[in-house]
Amino acid sequence: MNKTQVEWAAAKSVTPAMEAIADAERVSPEFVRARMAAGQIVVPLNRNRTSRIVGIGTGLSTKINASIGTSTDIADVDAEVRKALAAQQAGADTLMELSVGGDLDLIRREVLAAVELPVGNVPLYQAFSEAAQRYGDPNKLDEKMLFDLIERQCADGMAFMAVHCGINRYTIERLEKQGYRYGGLVSKGGASMVAWMKANRKENPLYAHFDRVIDILKKYDVVLSLGNGLRAGSIGDSFDRAMIQELLINCELAEQGRKMGCQMMVEGPGHVPMQDIEANIILQKRMSNHAPYYMLGPLPTDIGAAYDHVAAAIGASQSARYGADLVCYITPAEHLALPNEQDVIEGVKTARLAAHIGDLSKLPARTRPRELAMSKARRDLDWPGQFRQALFPQDAQKIRRDRSPSCDPDVCTMCGEFCANRASSNLFKEILKESTKA
Repeated sequence: MNKTQVEWAAAKSVTPAMEAIADAERVSPEFVRARMAAGQIVVPLNRNRTSRIVGIGTGLSTKINASIGTSTDIADVDAEVRKALAAQQAGADTLMELSVGGDLDLIRREVLAAVELPVGNVPLYQAFSEAAQRYGDPNKLDEKMLFDLIERQCADGMAFMAVHCGINRYTIERLEKQGYRYGGLVSKGGASMVAWMKANRKENPLYAHFDRVIDILKKYDVVLSLGNGLRAGSIGDSFDRAMIQELLINCELAEQGRKMGCQMMVEGPGHVPMQDIEANIILQKRMSNHAPYYMLGPLPTDIGAAYDHVAAAIGASQSARYGADLVCYITPAEHLALPNEQDVIEGVKTARLAAHIGDLSKLPARTRPRELAMSKARRDLDWPGQFRQALFPQDAQKIRRDRSPSCDPDVCTMCGEFCANRASSNLFKEILKESTKA
């Protein structure tokens, strides 16, 4: 069997994927190889599908994931393909296909064929959906059907999978003994697995047969993202015993899976008050030997409906600052409806801005030169220079074009003839001629 990226790295071999990451991130290939061997960097890919090479982990820029997918109310495969392409165009680094309605195999394959991004999913969604269709009861899902489905999805080309291995009987006991929760269970996969375990009075097969999960994903060199099915859905539940117990198990499994030769990533919570974000990341990093951390948001408030993408950006910038490696976007439709194409675009761009703000603290040597170049371009009224440095140049150009000044092309309609930069630059033009900041 071919080696996985982790196994090549452990054997001190630099692969083309590692070289591509090093080139994109402006670090050495040895930097990437060493951290990949330690389980601190992953690259979501699949032996059966060619996709963009994206490095996620310690010392790399914070990446953005966009999630799409049908519901039981709206199952339009063409719309999901358009959303996938919109996410890619808006600058997402990875994509998750999370459909639960319609022909799930067809939707997954159409999305995989349409985009260049690494695509992930949650296999429990389709597993419980198919069990409900086949048996009339999702709790009649059998283990063979579950593992066969994981294999089928890997064979189709999934680059990473959020698999809920960290839910076990002990975790559920913590949830019960603490008196449940303010926000309940908000993970579809997590809630369905808890229901299955209670109905069947059995251990979670993804935990009980973790080695089988690893064997399947290793076969395709797919990243195993340890899903947080008991994540907090309310800031009042952040750091409760159930959440921490699952995180502890996932961190242990991340180390175990890496030693078995599989690329591993740990998923973080959705709702976290601002003061808890740093502690959450420190806890995950120390318990997992700095395995890549995939944060879902996070949302530092529960009452931002219709503007949850803004709330999540505040949490995401803090997460990136303190060491989160991959951030899942939130759209304006969060908690309200299935996102449409414009929601996806807005979510990706807002998350990209948040990640960059975090990276200004996490990776200043790589990010601050662009900030300084923008500052100089604004000072000098260099509009082409400003657009070159802007994170969203086309959007900036459109606003400038639609509201351009009527007389003086050097200024904008905000200040007009009272432009502070033009006036002050004239005052200090002699100094600027001699300055190293010219």
